[in-house]
Amino acid sequence: MKIHIRTRAATVLYALIWAYFGVNHMVHAKDMAGMVPIPGGAFWVFITGVGMLLACIAIILNKKAKLACYLLALMLLIFIFAIHVPGLMKNSPMAPANLLKDIGLMAAAIVIGNVINHIKQIGQ
Repeated sequence: MKIHIRTRAATVLYALIWAYFGVNHMVHAKDMAGMVPIPGGAFWVFITGVGMLLACIAIILNKKAKLACYLLALMLLIFIFAIHVPGLMKNSPMAPANLLKDIGLMAAAIVIGNVINHIKQIGQ
């Protein structure tokens, strides 16, 4: 399977978005702590930010990228059920948009995880 340069560029762009989210989580951990449904809110926000940055690096370097993508998808699934679904039940105004955003990011992580090993074949 030959993967085009556009696919690699889109994959890197996706990874860079995770870098932004990761830095944002680390910088604003205290502000986001209230959304975490378990004790130690700011700690968990910071840890997820580190995970996002590590996933970005894994995807860009294509080292353990499949695992990183699947772990991102799992993290997003947890966010959906632990944060966004309860937000929908409370009629939070941003819950539908955040739910759809995370579903889209989760789907993209799965797709990229499924094709990432083939990206090494560019130009062959």
